[in-house]
Amino acid sequence: MSIVKRNNLFFPSLMNDFVGPDWFGGTDKWNTSMPAVNIKDNTEGFELELAVPGMKKDDFTVEIDNDVLTISSEVKSENEESNDNYTRKEFSYSSFKRAFTLPETVDGSKIDAKYEDGVLKLTLPKKQEALPKPKRLIDIA
Repeated sequence: MSIVKRNNLFFPSLMNDFVGPDWFGGTDKWNTSMPAVNIKDNTEGFELELAVPGMKKDDFTVEIDNDVLTISSEVKSENEESNDNYTRKEFSYSSFKRAFTLPETVDGSKIDAKYEDGVLKLTLPKKQEALPKPKRLIDIA
């Protein structure tokens, strides 16, 4: 004897699509091609790190418009092989676009980006007036 699990729904795949957890904020159908992002806040500024292995630095576009930092990429590749009795044509396409609203403390004119070992790292320095002030000793008169 074996145990068999039965699903009594009339159209199981249709019902799973309709009442799946994504309707309520689940992550079952999340876009897995979206790169993971780490955001670090330190005293000098912020650091954004995007995990995007297998790409080149020319594949990225980094723009700032109205205090919105947009990082995007679009990569297309096509491979065609022809022999006597067959032709094989393969192509792929991948893209992503991430947008971040910059806080008022970031100096947008000094943002620096670097791509190394599959990680795109952006340095967002803080404005001079936003940096922490050093301690000072006040003389008592």
